[in-house]
Amino acid sequence: MKLSVDESAPPAKLRDAATVMLLRDGEPGLEVFLLRRVLGMAFAGGMTVFPGGGVDEGDSDAHLSWSGAEPSWWASRFDTDEARAKRLVCAAARETFEECGILLAGAAPGAVVTNAQRYHDARQELEKHELDFSGFLRREGLVLGADRLRPWSHWITPIGESRRYDTHFFVAALPEGQTADGLTSEASEVLWSTPSAALEHWRAGQSGLLPPTWSQLESLQQYATVAEVMAAEPVITPIQPDLVREGERWRVEFDGGDRYLAQMPS
Repeated sequence: MKLSVDESAPPAKLRDAATVMLLRDGEPGLEVFLLRRVLGMAFAGGMTVFPGGGVDEGDSDAHLSWSGAEPSWWASRFDTDEARAKRLVCAAARETFEECGILLAGAAPGAVVTNAQRYHDARQELEKHELDFSGFLRREGLVLGADRLRPWSHWITPIGESRRYDTHFFVAALPEGQTADGLTSEASEVLWSTPSAALEHWRAGQSGLLPPTWSQLESLQQYATVAEVMAAEPVITPIQPDLVREGERWRVEFDGGDRYLAQMPS
């Protein structure tokens, strides 16, 4: 992996982020929705990723209508405070809607819309930051479906990177009746893939995977169905890889990093 590190610069400030692994049971087995980010983007340009992004100011609405486990439960699972946990869950649902058109919300607690395309205009407003997610839900009389999400892992961008994110990963099942798409300015292409096929594609040099994405795909290989994933309760321990100099090059170190580097295409 080619890395550019400015050792003289102070560590970049961490920004909270949420990433969602959207799942479905397909003909070849468990499948996950993936996006290839547009080349030239400031962070992870050209990489294959899951839907996700930074927490926005609008994700902090204390009066957001909520369905599912209370913020205190999420705070316990992610080892943080309730306000931050709520922001992360809100960001996860918002990013899933913005980046692939899947709306984890419904007209009543426990419900989920079956036709998210009717909110296409609002989706564009959200992506352009002309509307915040809680305002959108209030306007449409919708309740955020926190019960549609499950916590999965926690990764922190290494010190030395120019942009750093404190990212909490979630899993979610594709709601019945909804269709994921690539109608976002941040993706050049999208696809559904089994975790194994996505990893093989990367090993063949046909895509780029950052360590957190690679690690999540590795973990998903253990499961045969969406139900199995959603019922799992993984131990969530923060992982912050280290950047280690090797002559004129840098390599990334983390638990499992030896396998990542060994499989990485040259």
